[in-house]
Amino acid sequence: SPWSSEGSLADALALASRLGLDTDTVPIAELMGGFDAALAPALGREPAGLTAENLQSRIRGTLLMAVANQDGQLLLSTGNKSELAVGYCTLYGDMNGGLAVIGDLYKSTVFALCAWLDSPESSACRAALGLPAEGELVGAAIRQKPPSAELRPDQRDSDSLPDYGQLDPLLQALVEEHRSPEELVAQGSDPALAARVHGLLQRAEFKRRQAAPVLKVSGHAFGSGWRMPIAAG
Repeated sequence: SPWSSEGSLADALALASRLGLDTDTVPIAELMGGFDAALAPALGREPAGLTAENLQSRIRGTLLMAVANQDGQLLLSTGNKSELAVGYCTLYGDMNGGLAVIGDLYKSTVFALCAWLDSPESSACRAALGLPAEGELVGAAIRQKPPSAELRPDQRDSDSLPDYGQLDPLLQALVEEHRSPEELVAQGSDPALAARVHGLLQRAEFKRRQAAPVLKVSGHAFGSGWRMPIAAG
């Protein structure tokens, strides 16, 4: 989109090259303009704010599903457990897909996994998978950049969420240890932060109910083992 940074485009192409993947780049600026023009009469103005951001994600999701349909492939959802937990994901957009490969890994765990993949300790595993056994695989440029959905200028995940180093331990306690916000506060958590994260977790249940199945690697993954009401008093 117009908000996709040159760095992200270059990083994606470099990563695909290291993995030996073919790539196609599909611009969506004209499609975004078409949606804006179509919706303006009904909205009284062009889509703005979160509505415009989600449209970008849904345009991408539709295009990816079309490619998967046409080529007889399975689209993989990119969301991680932190995003699914707090609803930092778009229904019918980046949540599209038939399998959420890292849907049971918190964002900080994804960071750690990528760091391990780029380390010498992963060489045997990489060789067994037919990947280059030496050198960077994910790449420092990808691992070290501030997380961003890039749906508006200079957007950062930290604009909407606590730092993942703070967020993920609270989510792990709430989801996998069944702790209450009161227990988190008693253990030293900031009361406002504990209440905020707990509220985000509760409000995102309707999204998780529609999410792709995840590969379970933790003691308590979202999906068949997680049954919470979509709405509750």
